Amino acid sequence: MPRGSSPIVRRQRLGAELRRLREVAGLTGEQVVDRVGWAAKSKLSRLENGRSRPDLADVLDLLDLYQVRGRDRDQLVAITRDAGNTRGWLRAYPVMTQRQRGYAELEAGSAGIREYALSIVPGLLQTAEYARTRILSSPTRGRADGVPAQRPAPAGGPAAETPAAQEPDTEVAARLARQTVLTRQPDPPRYEAVLDEQALLGRGAPPPVRDGQLAHLTSLAMLPNVTIRVLPREAAVGPDFVPYSGFSIYHFTDPDDPETVTVEALARELVLTDRTAVERYARVFDWLRDAALDPVRSRAWLESRLE
Repeated sequence: MPRGSSPIVRRQRLGAELRRLREVAGLTGEQVVDRVGWAAKSKLSRLENGRSRPDLADVLDLLDLYQVRGRDRDQLVAITRDAGNTRGWLRAYPVMTQRQRGYAELEAGSAGIREYALSIVPGLLQTAEYARTRILSSPTRGRADGVPAQRPAPAGGPAAETPAAQEPDTEVAARLARQTVLTRQPDPPRYEAVLDEQALLGRGAPPPVRDGQLAHLTSLAMLPNVTIRVLPREAAVGPDFVPYSGFSIYHFTDPDDPETVTVEALARELVLTDRTAVERYARVFDWLRDAALDPVRSRAWLESRLE
């Protein structure tokens, strides 16, 4: 898989193109399913919405039906293979909830990640103790770091969760496994976080766990690809610039892979790929970044809370 690509994003690209090809051919979903001889009529819908890992044979059936040839066909075959690729996460999948898998695929396929945390330290930055505290205190197990409550449309992935994936120890281990993306070699993603003071000193964890988390952040800030900024309460940010919840922006190397935004919500997470919406969140992140302390002062702020 090319550096900076993501199975979720590739499934989305593939689904959108398959839908476009069907519409160009002037066919309904039922007509397509009948002509390729699929027993399950929902298979096409899942493919077009990016909700399932594509089978190459199924995609080839559709490309034959739509008479796609040459370079276009080769490109879609390559995207299909990327969309079904689980290489880096295959070993961890059996112990990851569906929610964790969704973020793992976005994170591990990213060339750049930007996050704003309003009330909870992002999952990629959490210590094991902090993660455990958040998991055990969450009324909806596994939502502590903003992992999507369900695989959002049009992105997709495995639908089932194993009983083992619900255990706190397993969830903590899976979250720590996700964090290895920050130190992967070669080409770790460029990671940038703006952490609201509320996320650092609020009610997210008891003092001993919180102090351990702050110390961990000072260490992570030393990584060459990681930038951490603190947004203190007194920061000069207008009320219109402060979002109601945290969000993450994922950037990919391939310009045809759309930037993706995930937004924390109470019942489920919102996933956006619309260019206008993504650009709006990017502007908000820039405003928050400019209002926050610079990286050196942010590290000093973190260290001062440990004295």
